[in-house]
Amino acid sequence: WRECARAGLPRVVVVSRLDHPRADVAATVAACRSAFGDGVLPLYLPLAEGDTPATSLLGLISQRVYDHAGGHPPTAREPEPPQQPALESARAELIEGIISESEDETLLERYLAGEPLSEAELIADLETAIARGTFHPAIPVCAPAQVGLAALLEVITRAFPAPTGRPLPPVTGLDGSPREALTADPAGPLVAQIVRTTLDPYVGRVSLVRVFSGTLRPDSTVHIAGSDPHDGSSHDAVERLAHLYSPRGATLQEVAECPAGDLCAITKSTHGRTGDTLSVKEDPLLVAGWEVPEPLLPVAVVARSRAAEDALAKNLGRLVAADPTLRLERNVETHQQVLWCTGEAHADLVLERLRASGAEVDTEPVRVALRETFTTTATGHGRHVKQSGGHGQYAICDVRVEPLPRGAGYQFDSEVVGGAVPTHYLPSVDKGVRAQMEKGLLAGYPVVDIRVVVFDGKAHSVDSSDAAFQTAGALALKAAAASGQLTLLEPVDEVRVRVPDSYVGAVLSDLSGRRGRVLGTEPDPAHHGHTLIRAEVPQRELLHYLVALRAITSGAGTFTRSFVRYEAMPPQVVAEVQQEHAMA
Repeated sequence: WRECARAGLPRVVVVSRLDHPRADVAATVAACRSAFGDGVLPLYLPLAEGDTPATSLLGLISQRVYDHAGGHPPTAREPEPPQQPALESARAELIEGIISESEDETLLERYLAGEPLSEAELIADLETAIARGTFHPAIPVCAPAQVGLAALLEVITRAFPAPTGRPLPPVTGLDGSPREALTADPAGPLVAQIVRTTLDPYVGRVSLVRVFSGTLRPDSTVHIAGSDPHDGSSHDAVERLAHLYSPRGATLQEVAECPAGDLCAITKSTHGRTGDTLSVKEDPLLVAGWEVPEPLLPVAVVARSRAAEDALAKNLGRLVAADPTLRLERNVETHQQVLWCTGEAHADLVLERLRASGAEVDTEPVRVALRETFTTTATGHGRHVKQSGGHGQYAICDVRVEPLPRGAGYQFDSEVVGGAVPTHYLPSVDKGVRAQMEKGLLAGYPVVDIRVVVFDGKAHSVDSSDAAFQTAGALALKAAAASGQLTLLEPVDEVRVRVPDSYVGAVLSDLSGRRGRVLGTEPDPAHHGHTLIRAEVPQRELLHYLVALRAITSGAGTFTRSFVRYEAMPPQVVAEVQQEHAMA
């Protein structure tokens, strides 16, 4: 609703399932008014007798009853006397709502003076208010009985603006330079956008295209350009379109052209993604990108066998191209493929589509990329001496490991005197230490924020080598870890949670249980009755926070997250991670 309001789109509230035993249209409309404002008013009232579902609608403007019991079209008749009080009360409220949105200033005076207002006047003002997005009629509908469907379609066709009546999105060149505003002119420059991508098991990729300007024709060559909505990376290519289709449910009907304001489908586009712009190759243009919700629920997927890895990679690429709200992350540190989804239903749908396409896929727990570091200064002795006939291996080095501040990285120094470790072998020690830091010392995670100092050692004029001192450096670091104290560092995110005021206490309590540190709360200026909560929470505690937040707030809470820094883990959590690492 907020997205439509931001875009200035008209809205109609459809109250469905009139045949449900507990259907209560009045209560539903009242709830919609409470949530969406006083602009929500019923345009029709359902008429039911006893426990039987409503098959008739009472039109508040026409003051006629439309009976759908005999099928479509409905039979119109005058309302019964017992129905008059409800009609007059609801009609008066509707007329007052229409008048408040009317551009005719004399309409209120005429209404208050008791002058009857014509049906044509009321409908004209109603359509104007709906098109502006300030008035939202509520229409009761029962699809199986066809009740209210004609009324809904009439409102959509008469009150919703045509493509030529709405401003088009701004366009730029590929370099970001602004271009002249578009008009929905079939003879204008070609500008279209892929608004949806589906995967058909027989046809392949099917892209639904909306044409803003110009005319799209078969056998034409177009320029396709766009950017990733999550990381902003851009891509573009030139592609030839073979056929154009008009989607008719599950079938595609071939068409000769697609002019401005229309939709069509193209198949087997190898470069087009949802949100991409199609334009002429001589003068490529770019439509302003979409603002898509940030996917916040991670799901780690893995192929069931080595043979299934290629099929999984291929289908993952197709799904990401089709769904702009889906993000694929190949984490080089945890060696996992993580799909970031917008919720549990989205994750279930993605996995279902993967399996339906033939990919043998399983899920596994998402791992967080941790770090290891020293908390105290420690020394280690690395000795690598082997003699097995012929050329041997000889390298001994002593190192001191010192903790550095967070984010300082890694430093390597030498305090060797007297040439105990030849200068040309010091880079070998450094290389061995770095290799061991990548492998980890405590739970298999990279070591960071330390200073390693070589202060002594021994070398042999014949048996010492680069490889030997690399091994000695790694052994010295492991020995320092055995004598010193290490801990794990975990990434911490800043979380901004938007919740209705009534849920603030429950959300704060949940954040505290997740080892969160609340930074502050403030009223949300953009959403009345909502509060913004800022907190810092470890990423390990946020893996399923999206699901928990929706459960706590009945689906009304949202949040965003951004990385802040690494912090030391509590000892009890470190023990849990070590146990998980030992069992892996």
